Amino acid sequence: MRVLVVSATKNEVTLEGIDHLVTGVGMVATAIELSKKLIENDYDLVINAGIAGSFNRSIEIGQVVEVVKDTFSEIGAQDGNQFLSPNDIGLDLDNVFHNESKTSFDKVSGITVNTIHGEDTSIVGVMYRLNPQVETMEGAAFFMTCQRFSVNCMQLRSISNYVEKRNKSKWDIPKAIKNLNIELNNILNSL
Repeated sequence: MRVLVVSATKNEVTLEGIDHLVTGVGMVATAIELSKKLIENDYDLVINAGIAGSFNRSIEIGQVVEVVKDTFSEIGAQDGNQFLSPNDIGLDLDNVFHNESKTSFDKVSGITVNTIHGEDTSIVGVMYRLNPQVETMEGAAFFMTCQRFSVNCMQLRSISNYVEKRNKSKWDIPKAIKNLNIELNNILNSL
């Protein structure tokens, strides 16, 4: 089975001897670099592995989850204090991606953002509008690219922090990366 592991940064995936694509941070870099790789290679499975922030306090720091729904949360328009989705403004645009679960990890819904939330009003607004459990800067772009190339995929995220007013002293990136790589290694060994 040919498997590609995709991460935004080289630090997120520490496993040796795997086919690993480092795209760079963000949805544009992810879409471009993953598209280039999929044009040149055929894979049976592509795994997006990385860290994420959680809106849901019942998900523990360091817990690995599987994202099965992801949304480009910022595509739309503002009308005063109201956010209008692509459908609201008449755009024929799919900005929500669903993916069948492939693991026994908790299943979560994510949003993909250009700007990580760190202000109470915007956090409450996006939670009310989309009810996400996690946020990343690449997830929906990963799903969109894999779906366009008809490639089997999954998105694994390990929680490094809660989405709140930015306070890096509460984050635990080393724990998130350690747990992510343990679980990723288990998945790869089971294939």
